[in-house]
Amino acid sequence: MWTPEHEYVDIVFDNRRWADFEHRPGDIFVCTPPKCGTTWTQAIVTELLFPCGPTPGPIFEVSPWIDARFEPIADVLARLDAQTHRRQIKTHTPADGIPMFADAKYIVVGRDGRDACMSFFNHMSNMQPELTNRMLMSAIEEELPLTGGPPPADDIHAYFTWWLDRRILFDHIATWWTHHGEANVLFVHFNDLKADLDDQMRRIARFLDIPLDESTWPTQVERCTFAGMKARPDEIAEFEDHFVGGADTFLFKGTNGRWEAELTAEELARYDAVVAECLTSECAEWLAGQSPPSN
Repeated sequence: MWTPEHEYVDIVFDNRRWADFEHRPGDIFVCTPPKCGTTWTQAIVTELLFPCGPTPGPIFEVSPWIDARFEPIADVLARLDAQTHRRQIKTHTPADGIPMFADAKYIVVGRDGRDACMSFFNHMSNMQPELTNRMLMSAIEEELPLTGGPPPADDIHAYFTWWLDRRILFDHIATWWTHHGEANVLFVHFNDLKADLDDQMRRIARFLDIPLDESTWPTQVERCTFAGMKARPDEIAEFEDHFVGGADTFLFKGTNGRWEAELTAEELARYDAVVAECLTSECAEWLAGQSPPSN
């Protein structure tokens, strides 16, 4: 049985749930910090695996989030075991907290941390209160090793401080950056997806060794645009169970730069200090969208 090098346990996450995961050659792992293009990348991979559909079910069911404590891990693993097609799995866990397989593919997605934080604030502010309470109570009942309370979801400045202190994005990217350049690890940036979705989808397809049909390709790309995803929320997930406002809240804006009108000079200086502390200069430049990946 696999045991993690490092345990990541929270009200929502628990990477020990990977212990009984049974890998298959060719498995695809979408590895992102929260709000860095996770669902976008899952949608892209799904479109590549099932060109223009139909898919076996909503993306969140076909590509489950193993770390999440939303449902019993036995149910998640049973659903994965029943799949006969090539599988993809979502994770928000850093690289030292999940199993690594030489014959699997790992897609690591990054985004400027300030943009990710603004999106995460909206995400947390709109989680269904019933879900939040259920997760908290179950964590207490299971005596999980939790530290600190829930994030402040009504004040962006308090939330930014909480987010920086937690190092959520930085631990994730820093651990995955140690695998940068490995043949089965691909780094994708949120900004590049926005700038040229066609090119990035082709890049992901090459990495996954998935051939393309040029006759259906424009439709596939259109389905993976922000507008294309918002037009088909039922194919992605049942958002209402988790978010006030459903898909309109979860698939919010997909824009960058909102932090410029919200965060103070002192907060931005502290952000720069945390980046310098946690990331190499090369990694920091990539995360800020200032340099292309080398793979």
